[in-house]
Amino acid sequence: MKNIIVTIFLLISVFMFSQEEILLYPQGVSEGAFCSEAEVAHGIEWITFVSKARMYMYPSGSQSNKETSVLICPGGGYGGLAAEKEGAEIARWFNSIGVTAFVLYYRMPFGHHQVPLKDAKTAMEIIRNNAKQWKLNKNRIGVIGFSAGGHLAATLGTHFDKNNKPLFMALIYPVTSFRPAFYPGGTCKNLLGENPSDDWIEFYSNELHITKHTPPTFLVHALNDDVVEPIHSQAFADTLKVKKVKHKLVLFNQGGHGFGMRPQNVDADSWPLEFKEWLVNNKLI
Repeated sequence: MKNIIVTIFLLISVFMFSQEEILLYPQGVSEGAFCSEAEVAHGIEWITFVSKARMYMYPSGSQSNKETSVLICPGGGYGGLAAEKEGAEIARWFNSIGVTAFVLYYRMPFGHHQVPLKDAKTAMEIIRNNAKQWKLNKNRIGVIGFSAGGHLAATLGTHFDKNNKPLFMALIYPVTSFRPAFYPGGTCKNLLGENPSDDWIEFYSNELHITKHTPPTFLVHALNDDVVEPIHSQAFADTLKVKKVKHKLVLFNQGGHGFGMRPQNVDADSWPLEFKEWLVNNKLI
């Protein structure tokens, strides 16, 4: 029995840590080293002081070059990354529905607020530029983000350039705005510092930048979320409606914050099924 347990543990370890690492800047970064601490992995769940921008590829196994893929932005308040619950576990779910996924380890800002968005844009461009080699469709790359990762995904989806526009956005209990009425808290402070200018608050308040060109968007929030107020998703969805952008907002009574796809025996457990249905109905997968 002991040998069986050891074997199972080794197989799980290989599965979890054998994904291909793709460096975003193999030749180095223009900003130089600005993090004073070395990256720390707190088990597999939580990573802090992320300073090496990279992503991990989770291939779906499909051989079709028409396949949709997705970039995953884990949350962590721009102070760390929930790399397992909002990264690897999400990637494996996407694999189960035939979608290749990339988990983004974006750099923590440490006074350089432009860095996470730069990393997200660069990751999208790398996927697009290598789509043929990876048997993906370069025009079918979506983005999903959780909490602060949802803010990053929303920032990408409202501040994209020609070469990094997502096919769709999925924003899961996201921070979407830094305006004071939204109580953005530590996410805003970690990205912009103690006393951000009004211009940067406006720039990162993504509901203000929605246009008719904004990608179709799926949003999830629990009404009992006491970390990120549901108004973040509601206001974003309201503006999408005004701009006539395809979207779906799913509000749950119970779920709290930071649930990922882990069952809690509450109504929010059903969001992956609703998300898959939305993707299929909108011909996004």
